[in-house]
Amino acid sequence: MYPDSEILFPASLIPNLRDARPGLAWQKLIDRLSRADEHDEQVLAFTLMMVRLNNCLTCDLDSYRATIGCLQCSRRTLRTFRGKDEHIAEKLQEARNEVHKFLKSTPQARRLIEA
Repeated sequence: MYPDSEILFPASLIPNLRDARPGLAWQKLIDRLSRADEHDEQVLAFTLMMVRLNNCLTCDLDSYRATIGCLQCSRRTLRTFRGKDEHIAEKLQEARNEVHKFLKSTPQARRLIEA
C-alpha cells in the first residue's frame, strides 16, 4: 500500500536526489556521496542532515509523508527549502561535525563503521 518508506532517511536514496536542487555544486556533492560507502562519515552526515530536514523522527505510517515515501518526501523537502544552498551547506557541516565528534568519542561506533 505504501511506497518505499523507511523509519529514517536511507543513504541508498542519495543518488536519486541529484536533481532535487539546481546547481552544479549540489550535483557534485550528490555524485561524490553516491560513490562513497554508506558508512563514510560524509554519507552519515548527509543522512543525519536529511533526517533533520525531513523531520523523519515525526513520521509514522499514518502520516502523509509515509504515504508518498522517503524519496518523494526528501525531494519535496529539498525543493521547497527556503534557504540558499549555503544554508544547506551549513547544516551539512554541522552534521559532519556532530558525526565526527560522535565517532571520535565512541570507539565502538568507529569499529562498527570500519568493519
